Amino acid sequence: MECGGGQSKAVPLLDKPAGASAAQTLGNIIVSVVGTGVLGLPFALRIAGWLAGSLGVIIAGLGTYYCMLLLVECREKLASIEDSANRKTYGDLGYGCMGRTGRYITESVILVAQCGGSVAYLVFVGQNLSSILNGYGFSVASCIFLLVPIEIGLSWIGSLSALAPFSVFASVCNLLAMLFVVKEDIQQAFEGEFSFSDRTAVTSSIGGLPFAGGVAVFCFEGFGMTLALEGSMRDKTSFPRLLGQALTGITLVYVLFGFAGYMAYGDQTRDSVTLNLPRNWSAIVIQIGLCLGLIFTFPIMLHPINEIIEGKLAKVKWFQKAHDNNDEYSTTRIGKFAIYMTRAMVVIQLAVLASCVPGFAVFASLVGSTVCALISFVLPATFHLALLGSSLKLWQRTVDFSILLCGMLFAAYGTYNAIVGV
Repeated sequence: MECGGGQSKAVPLLDKPAGASAAQTLGNIIVSVVGTGVLGLPFALRIAGWLAGSLGVIIAGLGTYYCMLLLVECREKLASIEDSANRKTYGDLGYGCMGRTGRYITESVILVAQCGGSVAYLVFVGQNLSSILNGYGFSVASCIFLLVPIEIGLSWIGSLSALAPFSVFASVCNLLAMLFVVKEDIQQAFEGEFSFSDRTAVTSSIGGLPFAGGVAVFCFEGFGMTLALEGSMRDKTSFPRLLGQALTGITLVYVLFGFAGYMAYGDQTRDSVTLNLPRNWSAIVIQIGLCLGLIFTFPIMLHPINEIIEGKLAKVKWFQKAHDNNDEYSTTRIGKFAIYMTRAMVVIQLAVLASCVPGFAVFASLVGSTVCALISFVLPATFHLALLGSSLKLWQRTVDFSILLCGMLFAAYGTYNAIVGV
């Protein structure tokens, strides 16, 4: 999620001692931000037009960079006024700025975002498996439910580090899929199979730009990892420059890839561009690789959800009474059984939701327009105003209020736009 999803996806790389070099931090930023959502960008440019869609991606990139720096500034301010301030997470920062209400709002939005990212993963895998098994009668929903036993078993694995290699594997498959689409674009250009004039620059639909913006915001996942990324650096003063360079490069790649994908397939561009790949073995291998990578990294997406649910479970009276039992073996069995069952129920409920989603890009736009917009724009601007409002210059307050207002309007209209269609 991709926005929320990136938080958990980067955990394996961030399980290193503090004092990461610039190169290590750059790698962490890329792994945190870039996800499967990028494969929906060509469809977003088809809906908005290549010029309007590219503009939406650039705006999302600029806004993400600015608001990430707002979070860092808020933590530095808290550290200067609190003797024992140690704000490591987004939720900690929410508590420092707005008390328990801030923590509750922040963690609730992150929880919903993680659920949205997890559902998007299932939809993507279901669509691609259905495409691979085309002709065998497997619908997208049936492919999603076939994954449920596998994902339940993987969710019971105690250590996320065992799944870390699959996160890297999924990123490599993402890159291969993008290169394959660019190759197709170049090939068709030389064969003269499309005309640039046939590709729309700006569509007549007023909802095109917000739709593309929602997908773009969804693509810039990992916003919740900002504080961890900055905190892991050996030289924290270089973080803004390094972050700017990384996001500039990522934004450029997003724009070029979305443009290339739309140029290659035009009005035939599907909501996940992998579905447009030719039916040959090289394309099928890439699709299978993507699916395997996401299947094995799905539990990493679930980790923040499970942590919150199991934290609440620990406060339930019957669960506490079980731990008061003198029979340690019985207590362990009851506790593990409860945890296993809650994790299984989470997977089943997410699969049911995924089976009702009409398409990957439409859902990515919905998640990006709502919870990702709140995480990436609304909350950082709110915290910045609450914590530093009185000391800010007029232009800074104006920018913060503009981001806050635009973020809320974007969330409201983007939700409506994604639900009713463009």
